[in-house]
Amino acid sequence: MDTMPQPLRTRSHLLLLDAATAGVAVAAYVALAGQGASDGLPRFSGPPWVGWLVAACVGAPLAVRRLWALPVLAVVLGATAAATLLDITRDPYVSTALTLYTAALVQPARWAAGGLVLTLSVSSAAVLAGEAVLTPSGPWSDAVGTTALVWLVLGAAWAAGRVVRERRARAARRQRRLAEEALVEERLRIAREVHDVVSHSLSVIVVKAAVANHVARARPEETRDAVRAIERTGREALTEMRRALGMLRGDDAGKHAPGEDLAGTAPAPGLDDLPCLVQRAQEAGVRTGLRTRLAADLPAGLALTVYRIVQEALTNVVKHSGGGTRCEVTLTGDSREGVRVEVVDDGAGNAVMPGRAGLRGGHGLLGMRERVMMYGGTLEAGPQPGGGFAVSARLPAEPAHGTQPAPPSRTETTA
Repeated sequence: MDTMPQPLRTRSHLLLLDAATAGVAVAAYVALAGQGASDGLPRFSGPPWVGWLVAACVGAPLAVRRLWALPVLAVVLGATAAATLLDITRDPYVSTALTLYTAALVQPARWAAGGLVLTLSVSSAAVLAGEAVLTPSGPWSDAVGTTALVWLVLGAAWAAGRVVRERRARAARRQRRLAEEALVEERLRIAREVHDVVSHSLSVIVVKAAVANHVARARPEETRDAVRAIERTGREALTEMRRALGMLRGDDAGKHAPGEDLAGTAPAPGLDDLPCLVQRAQEAGVRTGLRTRLAADLPAGLALTVYRIVQEALTNVVKHSGGGTRCEVTLTGDSREGVRVEVVDDGAGNAVMPGRAGLRGGHGLLGMRERVMMYGGTLEAGPQPGGGFAVSARLPAEPAHGTQPAPPSRTETTA
């Protein structure tokens, strides 16, 4: 796995640092090539240009070691070995260690391991040949000790490169996993929004269409009322769908052409839109009451969650209990105890779509549970002993930022 790409600015800074390191290495080797034998050790006695050439080959490639790691390693390794054989210096291959670190950092394991084996082989051969054969300055044990020191420096540099590479790879995998989790969560959120909009609106439309079909000849006025309700519900559903799709596309209000429908940029529904939900349920034949007693304003996200819970619960009442059902929606709570949402029906109506028992496995309740879990709340839903169905959700609530707690209020809407 390749390492994470670095930002251009960071990469340029590293290249400048490498260029400075290359200049220091070249200057150091030029100085060593012109140094006399003052300590009793063999020194370079060839033409000055040879020493300058070796110094340039040892240091200058360091400036581009991050761009061409393996070619730079080969050039620097060969030049350092030549410097050892020519008695220019017998350093522990610091320049080679820098290039070996880079190769281990940016190359796959097979190429990095091959570079390590080549570097250790060439360096040990050069040190042993230079110190023990061509210009010996001591016993073989000194040459072996120098070789061990070179190996230690080179091995540490290679290991450091591999460790940094693995850490970067883990960080890249963690970033990809977080991005995938965010994508999955976004898909679930969109699925919940679309389900809530489509399920509720279509349920009301189906109920009103059934009523219109049933009374078309006998009571034409009721038929017209039902058709008007279908038209209104369809328009509202289209508005919410456009808003959801606009949010999905990332549309900005300022990008709309003159006269274009701005439904996609409408604010998300909240507590102020609950009476419209109740009215649509009433139009579907469910006698619905709404009671709210909240001692504080709710944040927009929490208000949307409350709205969606009530919407899905009323949709289930319309679908599975039908006209004639009595349903009560109750919202209570404050900033200290949280918010409680209760939707209870008596199940006394004539179900338009049978199968209320299947609610437990439906996508609606699953979406409600997911919404409640996002806030660390609890959800209870199931049939009541005396008949009917009850949905109860508890959500932790906080006052909206920058707002003062609203005085207790009570609103009731009945059929």
